[in-house]
Amino acid sequence: MNTSRVRTGAGLGCALSITVAFLLTLGVIKLPTPSFGGIEELPLPGGADLGPHPYTVTADMKDVLSLVPQSAVKVNDVAVGRVTKISLAGKGSWTARVTMKVNGDVHLPADTGARVEQSSLLGEKYVQLVAPEKGTGSLHAGDRIPVSRTGRNTEVEEVFGALSLLLNGGGVNQLKTITTELNKAVGGRESQVRSTLRRVNTLVTDLDDHRGDITAALDGVNRLSATLAHRKEDVATVLSGLSPGLKTLEEQRGSLMTMLRSLDRLKGVAVETLDRSKADMVADLKAIAPTLKALADSGQDLPDSLQVLLTYPFTDEVLRGIKGDYLNTYLDVTAAPGTRLIPPVQPRDTGSPTPTATARTKKSSTTSSSSKASTTSPLPLPSTTGTGGGGQ
Repeated sequence: MNTSRVRTGAGLGCALSITVAFLLTLGVIKLPTPSFGGIEELPLPGGADLGPHPYTVTADMKDVLSLVPQSAVKVNDVAVGRVTKISLAGKGSWTARVTMKVNGDVHLPADTGARVEQSSLLGEKYVQLVAPEKGTGSLHAGDRIPVSRTGRNTEVEEVFGALSLLLNGGGVNQLKTITTELNKAVGGRESQVRSTLRRVNTLVTDLDDHRGDITAALDGVNRLSATLAHRKEDVATVLSGLSPGLKTLEEQRGSLMTMLRSLDRLKGVAVETLDRSKADMVADLKAIAPTLKALADSGQDLPDSLQVLLTYPFTDEVLRGIKGDYLNTYLDVTAAPGTRLIPPVQPRDTGSPTPTATARTKKSSTTSSSSKASTTSPLPLPSTTGTGGGGQ
């Protein structure tokens, strides 16, 4: 019974094998075929440890020199990854795209740069990832470093080529002439050259300290240029309006030159006049000095006198001497001989010493005389002869 089961299983396995082979032949089932692109796909011994979770980044470069896959990727000269692929950045592009795998434990800023460097004079090439001093963000899997942040070191062949150009067809034979002429130019003028260099150093230092101001000035000129560019029509109108004025100035050029020459002669005459009158002017100033000194010595007296002059005869001092809340003032006016008065003035009794006495006499008169006096004048009037006086 066990033997029959083994034969049955063997038969099923053989049938299954035949079926799978038939399906593979027809192409129904496809199995991945292993591929080997070359020895460069083999990891180099002693390479960087990528860790369990590496991430892939790319960098676009103008020139990768002799960089090959499996080359090291370093940060601060420490291997942190390797190059996995080098290809063109796109169809018809002359920019190389380098694909790199970096250890997942290495964290880099988002604005990290890349450079192709050489380990020694004739050593291997590798990619150096350069992080800025004040980087921002973080470099993630799938990020791309643009061409603006990539570069390469100078090749030894380029140095030798430049040196060969200098030695063969360059100016080595002219170094002696240059040195001789420099010695002639500087010889005996060491102090002047040193002073010049110090001044140049001061100038460069000042320019460096005012970089912000220079940048602001250039930005202002840029804004002015943009404003003028938007106002071309206005500028053209202004220039067109200036044309007649400039033409008039051109026509009157002779008169303007004559005026300027006349001003020059006037300057000479004025200077000569001032030179000749200098002594007299100094003498006049010395002569007026005592008057100005006396005026200064008067001090507060001058403004006090002006205050009295403007309020004469009723100054502030007069008002302080009067006690009470009212003031009676009498004024006698005497007309000049021959003056006709309308109505005629009644003569006053010269025996009355004061208006107060006259008032007492009027009080002691009869009613009829009072009525008569009231018809002539309400108050006694001064005589037309003699001088007048006043009382209060």
